[in-house]
Amino acid sequence: MLCLVLCVVACFVSSCKTAEPAITVGSKFFTEQVVLGELLAQHIEARTGIHVKKKSNLGGTLLCQKALLAGELDLYVEYTGTALTSVLGEAPGDTSHGDAAQAGSSGVGESQGSLRVSDAAKIYERVKNGYEQRFHLTVTEPLGFANSFAMVVRGADAQRYHLQNISDIAAIAPQWRAGFGYEFLERPDGYAGWAKRYGLKFAAAPSVMDLGLIYRALVDKKVDIVAGNSTDGLIEALHLVALTDDKHYFPPYDAVPIVRDATLVKFPALRGALADLAGKISEEEMRKMNAAVDADQRDVVAVVRAFRESKGL
Repeated sequence: MLCLVLCVVACFVSSCKTAEPAITVGSKFFTEQVVLGELLAQHIEARTGIHVKKKSNLGGTLLCQKALLAGELDLYVEYTGTALTSVLGEAPGDTSHGDAAQAGSSGVGESQGSLRVSDAAKIYERVKNGYEQRFHLTVTEPLGFANSFAMVVRGADAQRYHLQNISDIAAIAPQWRAGFGYEFLERPDGYAGWAKRYGLKFAAAPSVMDLGLIYRALVDKKVDIVAGNSTDGLIEALHLVALTDDKHYFPPYDAVPIVRDATLVKFPALRGALADLAGKISEEEMRKMNAAVDADQRDVVAVVRAFRESKGL
């Protein structure tokens, strides 16, 4: 009887305990996002002592945004150009904000307004203000690198056809097959506007592909061009070539942590921890971390730990 009473008391006490305060960090469904999510998690725990839960490979931008608004995530890393176009629904050169630059031959062009690619700071401010006003989300300081869409071809084809710029493929596109992720095909700064800007028509409608398979499909000659990311480590490892966006179609895509205002209020130390990471990652450093995971098959946790040590974090 005594044992029964003790068990009942233990269960009652256990049920009365409150859950340990925690911050949930999310990531989208590609390697760089998993690496950045791990970086946030490791650094927040080390800097603040707050327990961090990780939700990796959640999906695309809109799924992560929905999870933030629902309180299922506290923060994740987004890219400014994606936030502007896919979440806020704005064109990079929307002159209603009063921050558009003068149009010119190096500008974004008429299909996306007159804002030039060099105006990364203006894009950042528009995203920061828009997220705060519409969603009560804080866009913190950029991590230091941008990850743009990269139109990638085989190195052998680049050499054979003398390809350096996206414009160079216009003549051979009718004989080529393209492969893109679903999000690139659907987003406002994606396939339709890109193909129109460069006057591209491929042999068939682009294949919809998993982002984890696009480079292998390119190497295996199942497709001839794919939309990857400029910081992907496999581009160099697989002897592929990223073509230059010579008509400046894509807006800036600076990597920025986005966090719920309510989370910053609940965990005041979080703001300082995120500030520690501002400007800490160069494009080359991000590319090397991605390559360590994708090409060298190293553990993400170990890769991030080594990077933090190299930065004294």
